[in-house]
Amino acid sequence: MEISDELLCLFSATVREEGDRYVVEVPKREVERGSLSAGDTYRVALIDGDAADGDTTATTSTNAATGEGEPQPPVEKGEVRYVEVEDIGKQGDGIARVERGYVIIVPGADVGERVKIEVTEVKSNFAVGEIIEE
Repeated sequence: MEISDELLCLFSATVREEGDRYVVEVPKREVERGSLSAGDTYRVALIDGDAADGDTTATTSTNAATGEGEPQPPVEKGEVRYVEVEDIGKQGDGIARVERGYVIIVPGADVGERVKIEVTEVKSNFAVGEIIEE
C-alpha cells in the first residue's frame, strides 16, 4: 500500500453508530500535537483493520505457552515512513511516536521536525530510524 506524502496522522479507531450518522473519533493527542486543528476539514481513508496486507496496527502474536496475544511492533526493519519528532531523548536523539505510542528513535532530528525515515532496527518496545529525507 502506498501512503501519501500528505498524511498528517495515522491511528486506529472504531466506527460507531450515533442515531442517523456514523462517527470515527480522532484521538485528542492528534490535535494536541499540532497535526490537526479542531474545526478544520480533512480527507479520511478507512482501511480494514482485519486485513492481512501489511496493516500492522493490530498485529499480535500468540504465546504458545500461555495462549495470550502480545502486541507486535507496528513497524518493520526496512520500512520507510514519515514521522514527527515530539521530544529529545537523554542522549540527544529525536523521539517520534507512532501507532499505540510505539517509540521510534531518530538520531539527528530535532523537536517539531517531520522527517522521512527508514527503520533500521526494531525491538519489542522501540525502533531506530535513519533520516533519509528532511
